[in-house]
Amino acid sequence: MVDLNSDLGEGLGVWRLGDDEALLSIVTSANVACGFHAGDPSTMRRVSAAAAGRGVRVGAQVSYRDLVGFGRRRIEVPPDELADELLYQIGALSAFGPVAYVKPHGALYNTAAVDSGHASAIVAAAAQAGGLPVLCQPGSVLAQLAAERGLRVVAEGFADRAYQRDGRLVPRTSPGALVTDVAAVSARAVRMVVDGVVEADDGSVIPMRIESLCVHGDTPGAVEMARAVRAALADAGVPLAPFS
Repeated sequence: MVDLNSDLGEGLGVWRLGDDEALLSIVTSANVACGFHAGDPSTMRRVSAAAAGRGVRVGAQVSYRDLVGFGRRRIEVPPDELADELLYQIGALSAFGPVAYVKPHGALYNTAAVDSGHASAIVAAAAQAGGLPVLCQPGSVLAQLAAERGLRVVAEGFADRAYQRDGRLVPRTSPGALVTDVAAVSARAVRMVVDGVVEADDGSVIPMRIESLCVHGDTPGAVEMARAVRAALADAGVPLAPFS
């Protein structure tokens, strides 16, 4: 059994990014933007309500305060101040319905994988918000600190992102960071879930045991990709269900 998640609610005002409605008919968990990298109150309300109607769990997709950079730029913030900003985002989303978990977005996700200061801020916010589970990269600093705090750690894999030999994601600024071939994405998804491994960008095979699989909502062809991943998992005998 595995959870299938996607980053949703990343529109802002009159702008829409991705097809939230279509993806909510495919995924089992929705990482909803909380206004700091994307999203706004009306979008949070709309996506939260639609998710609840489909039995999809909602998680807070928290970020650095970076609307201009879509949360994909590392920002140096004191950990205690960052924790306050993350808790603020979780609280904003919880006004529109239950929040089942926390997942950092973009640069914060990658920074927290290796930086104890920013990872500790995420842990502090999740703990203060009621001990929410943390969806993150397996083997990361964030995973270690969350576990030490007694939070549930949910290991996440990315079907549509390339990995380096050390298990970290290939930076989006590098060629080949996104995997956009639907067949390749589906095959990678099944291999991660069934075999617990993924092929890195240098051809090596690395461990990747996960509980939740992500298909990004802003990846080109995201809806087709998510449908194909879900179908491939079903063909492999893997049922889908929210982890939370």
